[in-house]
Parts: sequence; structure tokens; C-alpha cells
Amino acid sequence: MNDSVFPPQAIKGRGAASNPEGRFESIRHHAEDDGWQSLLLDETAPRPRTEVTEERARSVITRNDSPDIAFDQAMNPYRGCEHGCVYCFARPSHSYLNLSPGLDFETKIRAKTNLAEVLRAELAKPGYKVSPINIGSNTDPYQPVEKKWRLTRAALEVLAECHHPCTIVTKNALVERDLDLLAAMAREHLVQVFVSVNSLDNHLAAKLEPRASAPHRRLKAIAALAEAGVPVGVLVAPIIPALNDKDMEAVLERAHAAGARCAGYTVLRLPWELKQLFREWLALHAPQRAEHVMSLVQQMNGGRDYDSDFRTRMRGQGVFAELLRKRFEVACRKHGFGRARELRLDGTRFAPPRKPSPQGELF
Repeated sequence: MNDSVFPPQAIKGRGAASNPEGRFESIRHHAEDDGWQSLLLDETAPRPRTEVTEERARSVITRNDSPDIAFDQAMNPYRGCEHGCVYCFARPSHSYLNLSPGLDFETKIRAKTNLAEVLRAELAKPGYKVSPINIGSNTDPYQPVEKKWRLTRAALEVLAECHHPCTIVTKNALVERDLDLLAAMAREHLVQVFVSVNSLDNHLAAKLEPRASAPHRRLKAIAALAEAGVPVGVLVAPIIPALNDKDMEAVLERAHAAGARCAGYTVLRLPWELKQLFREWLALHAPQRAEHVMSLVQQMNGGRDYDSDFRTRMRGQGVFAELLRKRFEVACRKHGFGRARELRLDGTRFAPPRKPSPQGELF
């Protein structure tokens, strides 16, 4: 069988509709129609379920020197993300696990169960230099599986104990669960939270980000964080031309009213296998706009689906990208937003954790 015989179909609660091989796979599977099509189609087949595999990490703090990223240290408790955001730039990272950036990325999750232990050991190294650690740079630290595994909370407990600064990026209201820790860290200028909201359309969000909190629920999370004294910002990300860009000003207005005091944005990025997955999603959910969306995406990427140039990959280039920049700046001035990286976190009180000792704590 081929795509014309069995075209991909949307799966309720999932962002991807297929499981294409990753770019490192040497074997490619191609199904062929053998005349038994009616027997092979099973509309009652169960939807793919989430599987979480425990992973013993050797290190948990990653470092980068990308000039367009505001932090140089990051930590991700999970590999893969159950939110299933079809546009997620992290999907291609699942190829390193010999898993698909498609359905595998949102159904086959790796949980770093020794995260707190390894983090403690890394912070205790003699040459360690304090710099805010971003939690959630690749996959969401508050995705649904966190409710059971609590790895993000374990990491926050270590950071709070050591008075180590951090930033958090999420699109899940589960962040409210950790308000006790976050509020205490905020009083010491140790934390800043960014909530991603790229649309106010619940129907669109349910297709783009099927297992993330609904937009109105994320706005309530912003309000809860602000009320608890936690510095909170909003990220209008990613902006997808002709799909959700119309909501930019409304998102900024609602987020500011909820208590967000800084804002940032990025445009859609389609590295590696994500190009195919996003085009497939457009064909299923926005077929009449698909050509127009991709035309504007290419305009912002020098005629290609994606341009990895550090100078332009986050904001795009060309007329449409410039229009987005001006709209964002006007809206931010109107509501008095600061830039996303303005807050200075305090790393001067960092106290390295003690290494485990068989003698225990004698003093």
C-alpha cells in the first residue's frame, strides 16, 4: 500500500498522524497494496498509548553557546513530550534514540529517573560555575507524565536547597503544583517562569498542541504564578503565519492582564523531519490554507522550509517577519512589557551540595 491507498488520518489526542523513520535509520519501510486492503483497514484499532521508559542519565546539565539563546545551561527531565505539539522543533531529537520524530516522540517518553542525584553531583564539582539553568529548553518539564514521575519537582528541590537560579518554560498548568517551591525561590530572586501561549483559539490549540493545557488554562496559571510573587513572562511561540499570527496582540493583552511582565516570541521552525510532519498536519487540519502557510514560511526562510542561520532562525527574515516584529514591539509598548531576558537572577548565594559520604553528616 502507499499514501494514496492509505493516507494518514488524524488521531484524536495526538499531534502527529504518522511515524516516519528518523534521518539516521538505514532501513526504510514502504507498504504496498496486495489486494487485501479491506481486511487491513481497522477503524477500531486502539489509539497509541503513552509508554514511559526509565533512563539512567550520566549527566543532566547541557551547555550551549548559541548567540540567539538567552541561557547557556539547560536541563530536560524527559526525552520526548506527551503534549504532542506538531510544530515542536525538538521532535527530530528522537532520531538519536532510533525512534520516530512522529508518534514515537509523543508516545515513547524517556524519564531520567536519577535526575536529582546526577544534578546534585554536577553542582558539587569543584570547577562548577553558577549560571541560571533553563528547565524545559527541549521538552516540557510539566508535560502530563510529570504528574506521576515528579522529576521536575525533584530538580527544583535540589536547586532550591543550593540557592541555584533557574528559569522554566512550560505550556502546562501543572506548574501550579510547585508554587510552594517557586514562591520561596522567587523571594531569593532565584527563578523566573515563562508560559508559552501562541493562540487563544481552543479548537486550533487542541489540534496543534493536543495534550498541553488549553490557552485559557495557561492564562490562569500565569495569574496564579504572579499572585504568588513568582516573576512570570509569556512566550508567543511559535507564531505560524496565516494560522495563529492573528492572535499575537490578543495573547499579549490577556497575558499582561493576568500578571505577565515580560514577553518574547519566535516563529515556526521546521528542522529535519519536522518539515514532513508539519506539511502532513496542514493537509489534514488546514488543507485550504496549507499552500499559503508554507509560502509565508518559506518567505521567512530565504525561500526554504527552514534556514538554520542563528541570525534569523528565531525571528525569520523578509517582509512578513518584519511585520511580525513591528506588531510585537507595538503591542509590548502598549502594555508595558519588558523583554524576556531582562530579569537578573541571583547566583551569589549558591551553596554547592555536599557529596554523599559513607560517614554521613557529622557536623
